[in-house]
Amino acid sequence: MNRIDWAVGVIAPQPSDHLLEVGCGHGIAVTKVCDRLDEGGIVAIDRSAVMIAAAARRNAEHVAAGRATLRVAELRSFDLGGRRLDKAFAMRVGVFTRGDPAREFAALAQLLKPEGRLFLFHDEPSTGADDVGARLAAAALRHRWLVEALSAQIFDSGEVACLIARPPA
Repeated sequence: MNRIDWAVGVIAPQPSDHLLEVGCGHGIAVTKVCDRLDEGGIVAIDRSAVMIAAAARRNAEHVAAGRATLRVAELRSFDLGGRRLDKAFAMRVGVFTRGDPAREFAALAQLLKPEGRLFLFHDEPSTGADDVGARLAAAALRHRWLVEALSAQIFDSGEVACLIARPPA
């Protein structure tokens, strides 16, 4: 199993879930999520137009079917016009482990339903998952998110930390 398969398994998208992927890159996770959706959908954002173009090519069938929406956007200013999502996730989005992700956590609090869940997956080649997970948890707690779980998985390429959190009440 690779890290993206593991992450999608942890997220466990249900057929009617509406999700957000932050920093979708080539859109591999978008494909794997869409394969589990019926009435649901995923909005995937990335700051790079090149990555969104690659994700759109990979997921042309899912975009055409209305299961995937891809946008060039930054999380801190992304707006769905009041629509709320069930789950949001990010893989290797450095702002959550470095600097102050205040605007990103605030945006996610507006984008997720009150009972929604945030899944942050992160790894660093020179750092163990315990340290990375502790930084993810500290950032979430600093912005009043409720940390539900912290876990790690070991792969040939290294350890990946996973944080699951709920928006502030």
